[in-house]
Amino acid sequence: MKDLEIRDLKIYKAATPLKKPISDATHTLTEISFIVLRIQLENGIVGESYLLSFQYSPNAIIGALKDLIPIVKGYKAYETALLGQKLDGLFEYFGNQGLLRWAQAAINIAMWDAWGKAQNQPVYKLLGVTKEQVNIYGSGGWISYSIDELIAEVTDYADRGFKAVKIKVGSPKVSTDLERLRKVRDAVGNDIDIMMDANQGMDLPSAIKLANGAKDLNINWFEEPVNHQDFQAYQILKNQTGISLAMGEREFDTLPLRELVTRNALDIWQPDILRIGGVEAWRESAALANSFHLPVLPHYYKDYDVPLLCTIPNGVGAESFDWVDPLIDNPMKIENGYAKPHDLPGWGFTFIDDHLTEIK
Repeated sequence: MKDLEIRDLKIYKAATPLKKPISDATHTLTEISFIVLRIQLENGIVGESYLLSFQYSPNAIIGALKDLIPIVKGYKAYETALLGQKLDGLFEYFGNQGLLRWAQAAINIAMWDAWGKAQNQPVYKLLGVTKEQVNIYGSGGWISYSIDELIAEVTDYADRGFKAVKIKVGSPKVSTDLERLRKVRDAVGNDIDIMMDANQGMDLPSAIKLANGAKDLNINWFEEPVNHQDFQAYQILKNQTGISLAMGEREFDTLPLRELVTRNALDIWQPDILRIGGVEAWRESAALANSFHLPVLPHYYKDYDVPLLCTIPNGVGAESFDWVDPLIDNPMKIENGYAKPHDLPGWGFTFIDDHLTEIK
Protein backbone atom coordinates (compact mmCIF):
# COMPACT_ATOMS: atom_id res chain seq x y z
CA MET A 1 0.00 0.00 0.00
CA LYS A 2 3.00 2.28 -0.48
CA ASP A 3 1.02 4.14 -3.18
CA LEU A 4 -1.22 5.53 -0.41
CA GLU A 5 1.66 7.02 1.59
CA ILE A 6 2.00 10.78 1.96
CA ARG A 7 4.85 11.96 -0.26
CA ASP A 8 4.62 15.72 0.01
CA LEU A 9 2.80 18.54 1.77
CA LYS A 10 2.33 22.10 0.52
CA ILE A 11 0.81 25.18 2.15
CA TYR A 12 -1.05 27.99 0.39
CA LYS A 13 -2.97 31.15 1.20
CA ALA A 14 -6.25 32.25 -0.37
CA ALA A 15 -8.42 35.30 0.32
CA THR A 16 -11.90 36.62 -0.36
CA PRO A 17 -12.09 40.39 -0.96
CA LEU A 18 -13.49 42.42 1.93
CA LYS A 19 -14.75 45.89 1.05
CA LYS A 20 -14.26 47.20 4.57
CA PRO A 21 -13.47 45.78 8.02
CA ILE A 22 -16.25 43.96 9.88
CA SER A 23 -16.62 43.63 13.64
CA ASP A 24 -18.33 41.49 16.23
CA ALA A 25 -18.31 42.17 19.98
CA THR A 26 -14.68 41.12 20.45
CA HIS A 27 -12.84 41.26 17.10
CA THR A 28 -12.40 43.41 14.03
CA LEU A 29 -11.62 41.51 10.83
CA THR A 30 -9.55 43.22 8.19
CA GLU A 31 -9.31 40.30 5.77
CA ILE A 32 -11.10 37.03 5.02
CA SER A 33 -8.22 34.68 4.41
CA PHE A 34 -7.67 30.94 4.42
CA ILE A 35 -4.69 28.66 4.84
CA VAL A 36 -4.99 25.75 2.41
CA LEU A 37 -3.09 22.52 2.94
CA ARG A 38 -2.48 19.97 0.19
CA ILE A 39 -0.95 16.54 0.72
CA GLN A 40 0.15 14.42 -2.23
CA LEU A 41 0.21 10.64 -2.05
CA GLU A 42 2.70 8.42 -3.82
CA ASN A 43 -0.02 7.52 -6.36
CA GLY A 44 -0.53 11.20 -7.22
CA ILE A 45 -3.82 11.72 -5.36
CA VAL A 46 -4.03 15.11 -3.66
CA GLY A 47 -5.92 15.59 -0.42
CA GLU A 48 -6.87 19.11 0.61
CA SER A 49 -8.03 21.00 3.69
CA TYR A 50 -8.42 24.61 4.68
CA LEU A 51 -8.69 26.69 7.81
CA LEU A 52 -10.11 30.15 8.35
CA SER A 53 -7.24 32.39 9.43
CA PHE A 54 -8.30 36.05 9.01
CA GLN A 55 -5.32 38.32 9.74
CA TYR A 56 -4.32 36.60 12.96
CA SER A 57 -0.76 35.34 13.58
CA PRO A 58 -0.18 34.01 10.05
CA ASN A 59 3.43 33.06 10.75
CA ALA A 60 2.43 31.09 13.84
CA ILE A 61 -0.05 28.76 12.15
CA ILE A 62 2.16 28.41 9.08
CA GLY A 63 5.06 27.48 11.34
CA ALA A 64 2.96 24.84 13.08
CA LEU A 65 1.96 23.38 9.71
CA LYS A 66 5.55 23.35 8.46
CA ASP A 67 6.56 21.41 11.56
CA LEU A 68 4.25 18.62 10.37
CA ILE A 69 5.94 18.07 7.02
CA PRO A 70 8.75 15.71 8.11
CA ILE A 71 6.43 13.95 10.58
CA VAL A 72 3.54 13.05 8.29
CA LYS A 73 5.54 11.84 5.30
CA GLY A 74 5.20 8.08 4.93
CA TYR A 75 1.86 7.78 6.72
CA LYS A 76 -0.88 6.21 4.62
CA ALA A 77 -3.96 8.26 3.83
CA TYR A 78 -6.19 6.02 5.94
CA GLU A 79 -3.93 6.15 9.02
CA THR A 80 -5.68 9.23 10.38
CA ALA A 81 -6.17 7.93 13.91
CA LEU A 82 -2.66 6.42 14.06
CA LEU A 83 -1.08 9.72 13.07
CA GLY A 84 -3.37 11.53 15.51
CA GLN A 85 -2.04 9.42 18.39
CA LYS A 86 1.52 10.10 17.27
CA LEU A 87 0.94 13.85 17.14
CA ASP A 88 -0.79 13.88 20.52
CA GLY A 89 2.39 12.49 22.02
CA LEU A 90 4.71 14.82 20.13
CA PHE A 91 2.67 17.93 20.85
CA GLU A 92 2.22 17.28 24.56
CA TYR A 93 5.31 19.28 25.55
CA PHE A 94 4.05 22.58 24.10
CA GLY A 95 0.40 21.65 24.65
CA ASN A 96 -2.24 19.81 22.67
CA GLN A 97 -4.45 22.87 22.38
CA GLY A 98 -4.06 25.95 20.26
CA LEU A 99 -1.99 26.18 17.08
CA LEU A 100 -0.72 22.61 17.18
CA ARG A 101 -4.28 21.31 17.43
CA TRP A 102 -5.25 23.37 14.38
CA ALA A 103 -2.31 21.96 12.45
CA GLN A 104 -3.17 18.41 13.49
CA ALA A 105 -6.76 18.88 12.34
CA ALA A 106 -5.70 20.34 9.00
CA ILE A 107 -3.63 17.28 8.14
CA ASN A 108 -6.40 14.98 9.39
CA ILE A 109 -9.00 16.61 7.14
CA ALA A 110 -6.67 16.49 4.13
CA MET A 111 -5.99 12.79 4.77
CA TRP A 112 -9.71 12.06 4.81
CA ASP A 113 -10.03 13.91 1.50
CA ALA A 114 -7.25 11.80 -0.02
CA TRP A 115 -8.67 8.56 1.39
CA GLY A 116 -12.11 9.34 -0.01
CA LYS A 117 -10.59 10.02 -3.41
CA ALA A 118 -8.61 6.77 -3.23
CA GLN A 119 -11.87 4.92 -2.55
CA ASN A 120 -13.78 7.01 -5.13
CA GLN A 121 -16.34 7.83 -2.43
CA PRO A 122 -17.48 10.96 -0.57
CA VAL A 123 -16.24 11.04 3.01
CA TYR A 124 -19.74 10.88 4.46
CA LYS A 125 -20.50 7.64 2.61
CA LEU A 126 -17.37 6.07 4.05
CA LEU A 127 -18.62 6.87 7.56
CA GLY A 128 -22.23 5.70 7.22
CA VAL A 129 -25.18 7.87 6.28
CA THR A 130 -27.98 8.92 8.63
CA LYS A 131 -29.53 11.61 6.43
CA GLU A 132 -29.12 13.14 2.99
CA GLN A 133 -29.43 16.84 3.86
CA VAL A 134 -29.38 19.18 6.85
CA ASN A 135 -30.86 22.53 7.82
CA ILE A 136 -28.57 25.46 7.25
CA TYR A 137 -28.71 29.03 8.51
CA GLY A 138 -27.31 32.28 7.17
CA SER A 139 -24.72 33.85 9.43
CA GLY A 140 -23.36 37.37 9.73
CA GLY A 141 -25.18 40.42 11.07
CA TRP A 142 -21.95 42.12 12.11
CA ILE A 143 -22.09 44.81 14.79
CA SER A 144 -20.22 47.14 12.44
CA TYR A 145 -23.08 46.97 9.92
CA SER A 146 -25.42 49.89 9.54
CA ILE A 147 -29.10 49.04 9.93
CA ASP A 148 -29.46 49.14 6.15
CA GLU A 149 -26.54 46.72 5.67
CA LEU A 150 -27.94 44.42 8.34
CA ILE A 151 -31.41 44.32 6.79
CA ALA A 152 -29.98 43.83 3.31
CA GLU A 153 -28.04 40.77 4.46
CA VAL A 154 -30.84 39.02 6.34
CA THR A 155 -33.42 39.68 3.62
CA ASP A 156 -30.96 38.33 1.04
CA TYR A 157 -30.70 35.13 3.07
CA ALA A 158 -34.49 34.92 3.25
CA ASP A 159 -34.84 35.54 -0.49
CA ARG A 160 -32.37 32.69 -1.12
CA GLY A 161 -34.53 30.25 0.84
CA PHE A 162 -32.77 30.23 4.20
CA LYS A 163 -35.16 29.57 7.07
CA ALA A 164 -32.90 30.96 9.81
CA VAL A 165 -30.40 33.79 10.31
CA LYS A 166 -27.91 34.63 13.03
CA ILE A 167 -26.75 38.14 13.90
CA LYS A 168 -24.08 39.53 16.19
CA VAL A 169 -24.89 41.12 19.54
CA GLY A 170 -22.75 42.61 22.28
CA SER A 171 -22.97 46.29 21.36
CA PRO A 172 -21.92 48.83 24.02
CA LYS A 173 -25.62 49.30 24.83
CA VAL A 174 -28.11 46.44 25.18
CA SER A 175 -30.76 48.76 23.76
CA THR A 176 -28.80 48.88 20.49
CA ASP A 177 -28.81 45.09 20.23
CA LEU A 178 -32.53 44.98 20.94
CA GLU A 179 -33.24 47.59 18.28
CA ARG A 180 -31.22 45.63 15.71
CA LEU A 181 -32.96 42.38 16.61
CA ARG A 182 -36.37 44.03 16.27
CA LYS A 183 -35.45 45.46 12.87
CA VAL A 184 -34.39 41.99 11.74
CA ARG A 185 -37.60 40.41 13.01
CA ASP A 186 -39.66 43.05 11.21
CA ALA A 187 -37.67 42.49 8.02
CA VAL A 188 -37.83 38.69 7.84
CA GLY A 189 -41.20 38.09 9.49
CA ASN A 190 -42.20 35.37 11.90
CA ASP A 191 -41.44 32.39 9.66
CA ILE A 192 -37.67 32.89 9.80
CA ASP A 193 -35.78 31.78 12.91
CA ILE A 194 -33.40 34.31 14.49
CA MET A 195 -30.38 33.48 16.62
CA MET A 196 -27.92 35.83 18.34
CA ASP A 197 -24.18 35.50 18.96
CA ALA A 198 -22.17 37.64 21.41
CA ASN A 199 -18.78 36.03 20.67
CA GLN A 200 -18.09 36.06 24.45
CA GLY A 201 -18.30 39.85 24.39
CA MET A 202 -20.86 40.46 27.16
CA ASP A 203 -20.83 40.42 30.92
CA LEU A 204 -23.46 38.41 32.76
CA PRO A 205 -25.79 41.30 33.75
CA SER A 206 -25.90 42.56 30.16
CA ALA A 207 -26.51 39.07 28.79
CA ILE A 208 -29.40 38.58 31.22
CA LYS A 209 -30.86 41.97 30.27
CA LEU A 210 -30.61 41.16 26.56
CA ALA A 211 -32.09 37.67 26.90
CA ASN A 212 -35.04 38.99 28.91
CA GLY A 213 -35.52 41.98 26.63
CA ALA A 214 -35.64 39.79 23.52
CA LYS A 215 -38.20 37.27 24.78
CA ASP A 216 -41.00 38.67 22.63
CA LEU A 217 -38.80 38.29 19.52
CA ASN A 218 -38.73 34.50 19.75
CA ILE A 219 -34.94 34.12 19.64
CA ASN A 220 -34.00 30.48 19.03
CA TRP A 221 -30.73 30.50 20.93
CA PHE A 222 -28.03 32.69 22.40
CA GLU A 223 -24.48 31.77 21.35
CA GLU A 224 -21.38 32.40 23.47
CA PRO A 225 -23.01 35.14 25.57
CA VAL A 226 -20.06 35.37 27.97
CA ASN A 227 -16.54 33.97 28.37
CA HIS A 228 -16.64 30.33 27.31
CA GLN A 229 -14.87 29.22 30.50
CA ASP A 230 -17.29 30.96 32.87
CA PHE A 231 -19.50 27.92 33.40
CA GLN A 232 -21.28 29.44 36.41
CA ALA A 233 -22.33 32.44 34.33
CA TYR A 234 -23.90 30.11 31.75
CA GLN A 235 -25.76 28.35 34.54
CA ILE A 236 -27.06 31.61 36.04
CA LEU A 237 -28.09 32.96 32.64
CA LYS A 238 -29.98 29.78 31.83
CA ASN A 239 -31.71 29.66 35.21
CA GLN A 240 -32.72 33.32 35.22
CA THR A 241 -33.88 33.71 31.61
CA GLY A 242 -34.68 30.23 30.31
CA ILE A 243 -33.09 31.05 26.94
CA SER A 244 -31.45 28.22 25.00
CA LEU A 245 -27.66 28.46 25.10
CA ALA A 246 -25.18 27.38 22.44
CA MET A 247 -21.38 27.14 22.54
CA GLY A 248 -18.44 24.99 21.54
CA GLU A 249 -16.59 26.76 18.73
CA ARG A 250 -13.71 27.85 20.98
CA GLU A 251 -13.15 24.41 22.47
CA PHE A 252 -10.18 22.11 21.87
CA ASP A 253 -11.73 19.28 23.91
CA THR A 254 -15.06 18.27 25.46
CA LEU A 255 -14.42 19.40 29.06
CA PRO A 256 -16.69 22.48 28.67
CA LEU A 257 -19.42 20.29 27.19
CA ARG A 258 -19.31 18.03 30.22
CA GLU A 259 -19.11 20.91 32.68
CA LEU A 260 -22.10 22.74 31.21
CA VAL A 261 -24.25 19.62 30.88
CA THR A 262 -23.81 18.87 34.59
CA ARG A 263 -25.06 22.40 35.27
CA ASN A 264 -28.01 22.11 32.85
CA ALA A 265 -26.53 25.15 31.11
CA LEU A 266 -26.11 24.02 27.49
CA ASP A 267 -28.69 23.31 24.79
CA ILE A 268 -26.65 23.12 21.56
CA TRP A 269 -23.10 21.82 21.04
CA GLN A 270 -21.12 23.69 18.35
CA PRO A 271 -17.78 22.00 17.65
CA ASP A 272 -15.25 23.65 15.34
CA ILE A 273 -13.62 20.86 13.33
CA LEU A 274 -10.22 22.63 13.24
CA ARG A 275 -10.06 23.43 16.95
CA ILE A 276 -11.48 20.11 18.14
CA GLY A 277 -8.83 18.19 16.20
CA GLY A 278 -10.33 16.79 12.99
CA VAL A 279 -12.91 14.26 11.86
CA GLU A 280 -12.55 11.63 14.60
CA ALA A 281 -12.51 14.20 17.41
CA TRP A 282 -15.50 16.05 15.90
CA ARG A 283 -17.51 12.82 15.75
CA GLU A 284 -16.45 11.76 19.24
CA SER A 285 -17.66 15.08 20.63
CA ALA A 286 -20.95 14.67 18.73
CA ALA A 287 -21.38 11.20 20.23
CA LEU A 288 -20.80 12.60 23.71
CA ALA A 289 -23.36 15.33 23.05
CA ASN A 290 -25.79 12.68 21.85
CA SER A 291 -25.37 10.74 25.09
CA PHE A 292 -26.68 13.88 26.83
CA HIS A 293 -29.48 14.29 24.24
CA LEU A 294 -27.93 17.49 22.88
CA PRO A 295 -28.14 18.48 19.19
CA VAL A 296 -25.00 19.32 17.22
CA LEU A 297 -24.85 22.50 15.17
CA PRO A 298 -21.18 23.14 14.31
CA HIS A 299 -19.16 26.30 13.77
CA TYR A 300 -18.43 27.74 10.32
CA TYR A 301 -17.00 24.93 8.12
CA LYS A 302 -20.11 23.91 6.16
CA ASP A 303 -18.10 22.08 3.48
CA TYR A 304 -16.89 19.65 6.16
CA ASP A 305 -19.75 19.91 8.63
CA VAL A 306 -22.66 19.14 6.30
CA PRO A 307 -21.16 15.79 5.23
CA LEU A 308 -20.32 14.90 8.84
CA LEU A 309 -23.74 15.97 10.12
CA CYS A 310 -25.19 13.46 7.67
CA THR A 311 -23.36 10.68 9.55
CA ILE A 312 -24.62 11.31 13.11
CA PRO A 313 -28.10 11.01 14.65
CA ASN A 314 -28.07 14.37 16.44
CA GLY A 315 -26.85 16.64 13.66
CA VAL A 316 -29.48 19.34 13.28
CA GLY A 317 -27.95 22.09 11.18
CA ALA A 318 -24.94 23.95 9.82
CA GLU A 319 -23.71 27.52 9.59
CA SER A 320 -23.27 29.24 6.24
CA PHE A 321 -21.04 32.07 5.14
CA ASP A 322 -20.36 32.69 1.45
CA TRP A 323 -16.68 33.54 1.91
CA VAL A 324 -15.11 30.39 0.53
CA ASP A 325 -17.58 29.80 -2.30
CA PRO A 326 -15.89 32.02 -4.93
CA LEU A 327 -12.56 30.30 -4.29
CA ILE A 328 -13.56 26.66 -4.84
CA ASP A 329 -14.63 24.68 -7.87
CA ASN A 330 -17.81 23.14 -6.45
CA PRO A 331 -19.66 25.37 -3.95
CA MET A 332 -22.20 23.60 -1.78
CA LYS A 333 -25.77 23.66 -3.05
CA ILE A 334 -28.29 25.23 -0.69
CA GLU A 335 -31.98 25.07 -1.51
CA ASN A 336 -35.04 25.91 0.59
CA GLY A 337 -33.01 26.14 3.78
CA TYR A 338 -31.25 22.79 3.34
CA ALA A 339 -27.72 21.87 2.32
CA LYS A 340 -26.67 18.60 0.75
CA PRO A 341 -23.15 17.18 1.02
CA HIS A 342 -20.94 17.20 -2.04
CA ASP A 343 -21.33 13.88 -3.86
CA LEU A 344 -17.86 13.80 -5.46
CA PRO A 345 -15.05 11.73 -3.89
CA GLY A 346 -13.40 13.01 -0.71
CA TRP A 347 -14.88 16.29 0.48
CA GLY A 348 -16.09 16.93 -3.06
CA PHE A 349 -14.44 20.27 -3.80
CA THR A 350 -11.03 21.84 -4.28
CA PHE A 351 -9.62 25.35 -4.25
CA ILE A 352 -9.10 26.90 -7.68
CA ASP A 353 -5.37 27.19 -8.34
CA ASP A 354 -5.63 30.79 -9.56
CA HIS A 355 -6.76 31.83 -6.06
CA LEU A 356 -3.83 30.18 -4.28
CA THR A 357 -0.44 31.61 -3.37
CA GLU A 358 2.07 29.00 -2.24
CA ILE A 359 3.84 29.63 1.06
CA LYS A 360 7.43 28.41 0.97
